[in-house]
Amino acid sequence: MSERIVKDILLQHLIDSEMIEDETVDEILDEHSRTGRSVRNILIDAGMISEEELLEEIAACMGTSVVSLKDFDIPPEVVNALPISLARTDNVVAINADPTSITLATFEALSHEKIDELLFVLSKAVDFVIAPEEEIKNHLEEYYGSDSASMDDLYSELGSELEDAGELDLDKKDIANIDLEEQANMAPVVRFVNLVLYQAVNNRASDIHFEPFSNEFKIRYRVDGALYEMAPPPKHLALPVISRVKVVSGLNIAERRLPQDGRIQLNIAGRAVDFRVSTLPTQHGESVVLRVLDQSAIGLELENLGMPDDVFQWFVDDISKPNGIVVVTGPTGSGKTTTLYSGLRRINKVENKILTAEEPVEYDIYGIVQVGVNEKAGNTFAKVLRAFLRQDPDIIMVGEIRDKETAQISIQASLTGHLVFSTLHTNDASGAITRMIDMGVEPFLIASTLESVMGTRLVRTICGECKTAYEPTDEILENLDLRKEDVGDQKFYYGEGCQYCNQTGYSGRRGIYEYLRISEAIRDLINDESPTLIIREKAREQGMRTLREDGIRCILDGYTTVDEVLKYT
Repeated sequence: MSERIVKDILLQHLIDSEMIEDETVDEILDEHSRTGRSVRNILIDAGMISEEELLEEIAACMGTSVVSLKDFDIPPEVVNALPISLARTDNVVAINADPTSITLATFEALSHEKIDELLFVLSKAVDFVIAPEEEIKNHLEEYYGSDSASMDDLYSELGSELEDAGELDLDKKDIANIDLEEQANMAPVVRFVNLVLYQAVNNRASDIHFEPFSNEFKIRYRVDGALYEMAPPPKHLALPVISRVKVVSGLNIAERRLPQDGRIQLNIAGRAVDFRVSTLPTQHGESVVLRVLDQSAIGLELENLGMPDDVFQWFVDDISKPNGIVVVTGPTGSGKTTTLYSGLRRINKVENKILTAEEPVEYDIYGIVQVGVNEKAGNTFAKVLRAFLRQDPDIIMVGEIRDKETAQISIQASLTGHLVFSTLHTNDASGAITRMIDMGVEPFLIASTLESVMGTRLVRTICGECKTAYEPTDEILENLDLRKEDVGDQKFYYGEGCQYCNQTGYSGRRGIYEYLRISEAIRDLINDESPTLIIREKAREQGMRTLREDGIRCILDGYTTVDEVLKYT
């Protein structure tokens, strides 16, 4: 029997049962890490096991049996024994219940921690059976309604349960005397936080904001770069909800005077999702922001980023070189990190030793050694980079070139035969060169090591369900610096707004790019310390499209709107 230990309970069962080899386990874990897809779906899609066989193995793993939900006529009182919020966040449905026990059907191998949480929240004995995924999801839709229904239902639950529990008036009671951990672990609070996280992942949110104010408690999601407010929960929930977030992210709930940073790792609706947590003391309590790091949503594949064919090929060529520096530039939230991760994934092969220095590490990529930079503890980018050079790497990623020291070590690494990736905060690709010179780096060193600079922005894409064509006016064309003959009869598009896109007219984002390849002519300009404008014009002569020009391409191809391109370029 194999003695290998893995975190996934189903995979561990299959190893113990000698149904899969160690080499196959590595492939499954790599796919899971790369895409965020569940182990069960990877096994089924790869043809390693049928769904029927897998259900039997999950049942054996959990010590239960497989059933078909088609055989059950579930009465309303059984449905109501399981809160909507719990059903949808944990993919379980109730098929039997009495005052002291409940039987839940699921299609996943639940961890001991998840089972303990269900026991705690339901406050009764819980038995499990296994059923096909499609049947579970159909029953969830039929019996447990929509996401908005879940939230409305939970607010009413919270009101009654907190009242039954002797709800604390946190505005009047001395907060120092409140058992924060007890408040954070109350069953309705646990369910509420779980549902907020579930809805965020389901709505493709990149960030979740918990914001206490004097008279209200706001929760907002950032979706496709724009913030949307959900129905505000009662003000008195602010402290227990924020305390709950701090508990699950391993933060000190008693410390409310200093900012803190933490991390939550959860399995939500069958997907592995990380949340990066940041707290900030404010006048009315702690503001908490969670960055949602959902690998299955990102994809981390170069082909998914929407690069034009020529930019895609240039980037692939440059990241395949044995040495040199490749820089991705743009403001915060412009897709720099995702682009770099996607590039690293493409060249993440057995023969390449890859090291990354990040602040913080956002995505855990199998096969890459990732180091978190901590400036406060003295573990700076420069210090980590020096250590990297003694670790025999082939490829190094530096999260950001912030100062002369980091830039010089990156150049030294490149000159000694390493390929270096990094980012800079500049408005366009050509501005990155001037920025490095301003840091104090010798122009000849930049000219001899820099291979390319990619400028990026993320623009929202038009919702496919309400996409509408229109004829652009002369004013619109003038704003884009286009003439009527440039577009001919080409239609422009916008989203009218519909239920699918929450009336925004947009769904998802894609990148627009400008790609500055460092040719001999550009190297000469760098050595001469030419201004940004001269470098940009020379690059355009040699085929570079600016961000605005690539944005216009996306408008003409029907991907995005004029407003988005004008806003970001």
